[in-house]
Amino acid sequence: MNKLKKSICLALACLMLSSCSAPKTEGGTSMVAKKTDIYDFSIADIKMTDAYSVNAFDKEIEYLLSLDSDRLLSNFRKNNGVDTNGKEPYGGWENTLIGGHTMGHYLTALAQAYANGGVSSANKKALYKKMTEIVDGLALCQRKNGFLWGSTILNATNVEQQFDNVEKGKADMFKESWVPWYTMHKIFEGLISCYQFAGYEPALDIAKKLGDWTYERTKSWSEETHRTVLSIEYGGMNDALYDLYAVTGEEKYAIAAHAFDEDALFELIRTDGANVLNNRHANTTIPKIMGALKRYEVLHGEKIAGKTVDATEYLKTAEIFWQMVVDHHTYHTGGNSEWEHFGEDDILNQERTNCNCETCNVYNMLKLTKDLFMITKDKKYCDYYENAFINHILASQNPETGMTTYFQAMSTGYFRTFSTATDSFWCCTGSGMENFTKLGDGMYYIDDGELYVAMYLSSELNADELGLKLTQTSDIPMSNRTSFKLKLNENKSFKLKLRIPDWAKGDVTVTVNGENVSYTDEAGFAAVEREWKNGDSVVLEIPMGFTALKLQDSVNTVSFKYGPVLLAAKLSDESMNTTTTGMWVIIPEKTIVENDTLVLNDGITPSEVKKNPDKFFTQNEGISFTFTASKENLEFVPYYSLYNTRYGIYWRLKESD
Repeated sequence: MNKLKKSICLALACLMLSSCSAPKTEGGTSMVAKKTDIYDFSIADIKMTDAYSVNAFDKEIEYLLSLDSDRLLSNFRKNNGVDTNGKEPYGGWENTLIGGHTMGHYLTALAQAYANGGVSSANKKALYKKMTEIVDGLALCQRKNGFLWGSTILNATNVEQQFDNVEKGKADMFKESWVPWYTMHKIFEGLISCYQFAGYEPALDIAKKLGDWTYERTKSWSEETHRTVLSIEYGGMNDALYDLYAVTGEEKYAIAAHAFDEDALFELIRTDGANVLNNRHANTTIPKIMGALKRYEVLHGEKIAGKTVDATEYLKTAEIFWQMVVDHHTYHTGGNSEWEHFGEDDILNQERTNCNCETCNVYNMLKLTKDLFMITKDKKYCDYYENAFINHILASQNPETGMTTYFQAMSTGYFRTFSTATDSFWCCTGSGMENFTKLGDGMYYIDDGELYVAMYLSSELNADELGLKLTQTSDIPMSNRTSFKLKLNENKSFKLKLRIPDWAKGDVTVTVNGENVSYTDEAGFAAVEREWKNGDSVVLEIPMGFTALKLQDSVNTVSFKYGPVLLAAKLSDESMNTTTTGMWVIIPEKTIVENDTLVLNDGITPSEVKKNPDKFFTQNEGISFTFTASKENLEFVPYYSLYNTRYGIYWRLKESD
């Protein structure tokens, strides 16, 4: 990042779609700076080189390029009397009242993949071509009042009827409305992403016209209508409109965004009381809080309608909410919820089923988490981010097909199920497209000559501001080492800050060019400040071992981690039959484990296993371990690797009689 790039970074930083600092685009500027302490690097600056990530990225691009643009555009065209080229919409959710939500995710994924530092030149060209063709196609589908819509319509004479019905409280997803503002949020974000990551200005033109339509609609709401609309899932409309304001500087978009700030909910969260989230739909709630935080990031201290905005309470809302979710509702994968809903505080074991941990929830929690880290510099956010990325997001993709999960069962003996290529188009299909086109997100940050490394995965970083190319080669968790090679244009003094993870089993060690160096522990980061030279080599060693993690409502029901990796017992692949739940979501039908109790061998207690799990595992080849404390001798391997077999993350430990 040179000085010019950093100045652009400060302006663009408010765009937190998936990687918010200065993207390497062909255009696109912002008028509003974001209130953060540090800034992340764009995914354009990062290339993932570990084999798992490379495969995941390639599979996602292959899937994106396989989809038929005409079929994705079909309903948009129908709804504005444009020729469909003889193509019908895809099936699944895309041919229902929520149709068009995929388009938003898809555009974001195309734009992210185009910008990503790991994309090949051939794929970059193909992605840009597909993205621009679709955006140009959408421009032809936009009505004169700015409205743009791609679902099955209820009434050909009133394409806005779903929005009319929501204002009347009519929310039957088959006959009246299926969360149209949620869908609109995705469309907004997709358009803004095309501008942010690829500099394609026609996408912003469409978004502005759509923003005008939204502003006109929201400003006519009565208080009663306002309450009614906010009672029905609306995604992160506040988040998206604050993004649009940040790009354009036009106050009307900030005013429209504020219409979707659910202040009654925010006030309730700030009480930090017990069971505030009980029975709330998780993926309805998390984006609302993302929007609250975006208000702080974009508007705090700014003047809107002649008044200076004090958004301190919105930041407080986000901080308290995040802690609630992580402390009281989160499984050890980093995922949360049962059948899409939060339960009572600390009731997790009782809610382990085949329908836990919706992937969209984790996708949104990671966005919220990264924003909070950049504002607060609190390492706990990096710890959560790493855990959820490795142990849920990586687990959410089938590495053979590229298809993604909706739920991930926390109950023992089930298996993961994945979307189909052309007949699902669930919400998690869309967020899955985004997850695997922004690989590298949340890894590296910069602040006034301080370079933060937040995750330890093999990758390359172009840090132009420092005249630096940093190559990380990570052997974690195969060993306790990750190394960094510095390629510098000239000698450069700066501070390298390496995250000391929460799974470290002692003090970390840093060597430079083979010699141990002292470091300062700065709020959980090992900080080494010196004049760096071209060719310098840094090795970070992190003491690793096993950790036993318990669930709040069952102290002897545990999972095991090895370093950063959550382990699961590898069970059989027998009778892996599926069924569906809700709106055609594929789930595993039955478990093969009637009782997930492990009776420990004579003389071994649950407390002993939990206190010193290293004592009860023997290593096989690679990251494979046998649990020796019970007669079953179960093999434990990384949970994310078990995409084609049954597994057991959680086991109840019991002393022998």
